[in-house]
Amino acid sequence: MSNVARKIRILADAAKYDASCASSGGTRRDSKDQQGLGSNEGMGICHSYAPDGRCISLLKILLTNWCVYDCLYCVNRVSSDVERARFSVKEVVDLTLDFYRRNLIEGLFLSSGIIRSSDYTMEQLVEVARQLREDHGFRGYIHLKTIPDADEVLLAQAGRYADRLSINIELPSQASLDALAPGKSSQQIRQSMAGMRLRLDEAREQHTQAEQIRSLPGQSGGGARPPRFAPAGQSTQMIVGADASDDRTILQTSASLYAGYRLKRVYYSAFSPIPHASAQLPSQAAPLVREHRLYQADWLMRFYGFDAGELVLPGGMLSMEIDPKLAWALAHPELFPVDVNRAHREALLRVPGLGTRSVQRLLDARRVRQLRRADMERLGSAGRKALDFVVLPDHRPPASLQHLLQAPARTRFAERAMAAADRAQGDLFDVAMPAGVDG
Repeated sequence: MSNVARKIRILADAAKYDASCASSGGTRRDSKDQQGLGSNEGMGICHSYAPDGRCISLLKILLTNWCVYDCLYCVNRVSSDVERARFSVKEVVDLTLDFYRRNLIEGLFLSSGIIRSSDYTMEQLVEVARQLREDHGFRGYIHLKTIPDADEVLLAQAGRYADRLSINIELPSQASLDALAPGKSSQQIRQSMAGMRLRLDEAREQHTQAEQIRSLPGQSGGGARPPRFAPAGQSTQMIVGADASDDRTILQTSASLYAGYRLKRVYYSAFSPIPHASAQLPSQAAPLVREHRLYQADWLMRFYGFDAGELVLPGGMLSMEIDPKLAWALAHPELFPVDVNRAHREALLRVPGLGTRSVQRLLDARRVRQLRRADMERLGSAGRKALDFVVLPDHRPPASLQHLLQAPARTRFAERAMAAADRAQGDLFDVAMPAGVDG
């Protein structure tokens, strides 16, 4: 095995623990004008998403798995005895270009352990992106993992070359970081996120102003465009089950991150035991279903108007047996059934089975006629599921909904299979619609 092949084996495997590498939201680019190399729009062999929604592939590797930190949950911690490797900047650039030319990838996801110092490591990551963009005209997707305490100038440069940046908050509280990741600061991570948001807002405002100028009568539209800055925004990741934090704490942390820093996504990664683990860590892996439920709850918070606190059970955890939207509905029978012909949008969005598109179809249809049971059934499985919670001129739901708690074995199996699939591909998928939320 060649030295480069050995590095790929080690550093691609080490990168699998980072879940936040979806590629949605970037600016469209291609090389149809014969200028530059690559595209972020093409069809690939892995499961990330281009700006137009098509599936593309990313080369996902670490620059190195050496790290000066001793985070107990990390297989690459300084005290770990794993096999170590390190790419040079040139090796990563050459691999990315070579894999692209062989139609294996459409972009790069690059992270790293911390070597020497945060600034030195960030310089190396930025230099990879710079060479790809400026020296080789690479127009594919680039996602860089940024380092919170790196110099702000380096973070600004990273946003110039990358489509998306991400800073992992890792655990939902400073107390957990103190116990499991000594040397890391939640405040410092949030300060970096805040700085990123300010740059993203500034870039967005400059772009808006430039578009307004170009749209004025008599303007040729040939003026210089403002500099880009991470057009796909920023994301983060939390490890689930490495500490004692309950789902309420995790979701409240996510809600504060979305509100305060306008993140594109918070990713959840179920903890799995690592070799020679500390006694402070759980001996068992976190249930994959828990990770799946957190993604479902996250989606409900972002697009359905739910608050973090109302989705969890009294003990602070999400139900493992049924999805959080159904669990909430069963816990609030006083709010059902909902009159499909009269209820406002917010109430319809809380009906199990109805997603944003289904609700919009119902709202559009009821403007011209009264809706009946047949209209719900035309929505397919979503509409049939919703019949237990809605009233129509020719339909009333059953008095008892206990049958919804007696899910057949094949349904429970499907839920667990979906959770396992989310985990296996969670480092690649920007999930369009988690199961049990819109279906």
